[in-house]
Amino acid sequence: MQQPTAVRHTVNLTGRERAVITGVSDVDCFNEQLVVLLTDAGQMTVTGAGLHVENLDLKNGQLVVEGEIAAIEYSGKARREGGVFARLFR
Repeated sequence: MQQPTAVRHTVNLTGRERAVITGVSDVDCFNEQLVVLLTDAGQMTVTGAGLHVENLDLKNGQLVVEGEIAAIEYSGKARREGGVFARLFR
């Protein structure tokens, strides 16, 4: 199995309705108000309304979130490997 390509973490926010995030290693959870993901810069939480994951490419470390984005917050360093998607695809 090929390892994911290492991509430096970036956040590109267009208005408050589209975020393109790189350096993503996993997504822990998501719903219409919250997206929690792991990046090489630590855990990131995107909050808002009507959020949906438009595109998730863990091989290239990219996530696209669309909706009404209210806040983006980091917390600590990524402490564990694997979240919802990693556990599903073992």
